[in-house]
Amino acid sequence: MSNESTGSRATELLSLHQDAKLLTVVNVWDVISAKVVADVPGTTALATASHSIAASYGYEDGENIPLDLMLEAVGRIVASTELPVSADLEGGYGDAAETIRRAIGVGVVGANIEDQMKPVAEAARQVEAIMKAAEAEGVPDFVLNARTDAFHLGRDKDPAENLAAAVERGKAFLDAGAPVVFVPAFLDEEQVGTLVDAFGPQRLTLIAIPGTPALRRLEELGVARVSFGPLSQNVALTALQELTEGVVERGEGVPSNMRVLN
Repeated sequence: MSNESTGSRATELLSLHQDAKLLTVVNVWDVISAKVVADVPGTTALATASHSIAASYGYEDGENIPLDLMLEAVGRIVASTELPVSADLEGGYGDAAETIRRAIGVGVVGANIEDQMKPVAEAARQVEAIMKAAEAEGVPDFVLNARTDAFHLGRDKDPAENLAAAVERGKAFLDAGAPVVFVPAFLDEEQVGTLVDAFGPQRLTLIAIPGTPALRRLEELGVARVSFGPLSQNVALTALQELTEGVVERGEGVPSNMRVLN
C-alpha cells in the first residue's frame, strides 16, 4: 500500500472518530473474520483485537505473541479490505514508536497503545514519539487510540481515584498529540460524562461490556467510538461450541435456521 493511500485511509478513520455519529468497530482477528464484519452493510472501519489474534496462534495475551507474527496477521487483515484498519498493539512491544512505524508499513492507520500506568510524563512522551513517527511516515492523521489502564490495573482502588487518574492521563495524552483516548472499563453514565467533559466531545473511546450504557446513549454523551475487544471472538467460539455440543452430545445436524456464509 502506498503512503498516499495509507494517509488517506488514516484521514478517513480520523474523520469517523470526529463525527458526532458514534463509530462502532466489531473487532476481528484474521482475514475471514475481517471479511465477515466488513461485508455487513454500515461497517465503516475495522479494528483488530490483540487478545484474539494471540489466542488464534496459541499465545496468551500480553505481548507473548512475537511482534513479527502480530504484524503479519494485522497486515493480512489490512490487505483483505478497503476499509481503514486500526490495530491493537498492546503496550508497543518495548518501542511503541518503532512498532507503529512498522505497523504503518503494512497499512495500519490507527492503533491502541497501552500506557501500562507508566509515570504520566513518560507515557505522554511515548504518545508524542508515536505521533512524530507517524508524521515522519507520511501519516499525520494516524489515529492513536491512547489507552490508559487506570481502571484496568486499578481494580483494587477506589473507582473515584481511577477516574481521576484516567482524566489526568487522558488530558496529558491529548496534549501530547493523541486524537482520542481509550478508557477500557465498566463505566456508568456519570463516569462517561465526566470523561467526555474532561476530554471534549468525540475524544473518548470505550469498550462494550454487558451492562454499560447503550450505544445510542453513548453517542448522545459525545463518545467517539466503541469497540468490542475479544468479545467478538468469544461470541464466535461460543457458537462453534454450541454446534459441537449439538452434534456430539445430542446427535443433531446443522440447525435449520443457521445462516450459511458464501
